[in-house]
Amino acid sequence: MNELFGTLSDGTPVHRWTLERAGVRVRILSYGGIVQSVEVPDREGRAGEVVLGFPDLDGYLAHPEPYLGALVGRYANRIAGGRFTLDGRTYALEPNNGPNSLHGGARGFDKRVWDAEPVAHGVRLTRISAHGEEGFPGRLEVSATYTLDGSGALRIAYEAVTDAPTVVNLTNHSYFNLAGSGDAGGHELRLAASRYTPVDAGLIPAGGPEDVTGTRFDFREARKTGSGYDHNFVLDKGVTDTPVEVAELHDPASGRLLTVATTEPGLQLYTADHLSGPFAPGDGIALETQHFPDSPNRPEFPTTVLRPGEVFRSETVYGFGVR
Repeated sequence: MNELFGTLSDGTPVHRWTLERAGVRVRILSYGGIVQSVEVPDREGRAGEVVLGFPDLDGYLAHPEPYLGALVGRYANRIAGGRFTLDGRTYALEPNNGPNSLHGGARGFDKRVWDAEPVAHGVRLTRISAHGEEGFPGRLEVSATYTLDGSGALRIAYEAVTDAPTVVNLTNHSYFNLAGSGDAGGHELRLAASRYTPVDAGLIPAGGPEDVTGTRFDFREARKTGSGYDHNFVLDKGVTDTPVEVAELHDPASGRLLTVATTEPGLQLYTADHLSGPFAPGDGIALETQHFPDSPNRPEFPTTVLRPGEVFRSETVYGFGVR
């Protein structure tokens, strides 16, 4: 189902698409590719909201910084100093996080209205990111297809092509609270990650990946998340052609269970310690599947370079259940 959700100040309409299947209801906005709502049942069969979102467009326009539910790009996470060098040429990006570029710059993919068209059990969003947008090179044609499969899992499949060498790193920035409200720090998390990337004060990777053994970054066995995380975890599986399950989030009170499968090599765990406005710190947990932060400046990390003639593909699957 497609309906008008609101209108921007320049008159551009924003639409909301509702997907329903297998007891799951998901709402997607053409503004920012935002996952506005996900409703799933608890162990008693009672449906409840499990992502943070606003009821109207004004909420997203007034509070853009949390990136609630947004499609993030052209480069998710941070690029140090707002610059990188590719094929001998240095590109200056829009710094919007101190000296660094975060989530594509001041007006990234999350603040754009996307074209939308229906597909089987879902919606496909498309847009063209012009050469030079927020400082990134290349004219990028990008799509994100949101579908519900037969089990009610939400699949997000990204594709992109470019006419010049560039860097691409896309993710969804939903904040999950499987209890429906309150502090999510009591959720239990399991991550298939034996290493993580330590960061400096600006949350830029400092040195190479380190072993999680004996540290607070060890989620190989499920335990409560608590707070204090905004870190990239190096997934043991690496880059894969098809999604592989890498994470499980469980709320013991409601019984709701979230699984995350992805083709990506990394997952950014953010415990939302800086949420404000209508939300409180810790109200949600973001599990951002992506390549590593600052990869364009770190040749030892999995590459985010996309060249003409290549197709960028990435897919993440959010499965829902109870325990």
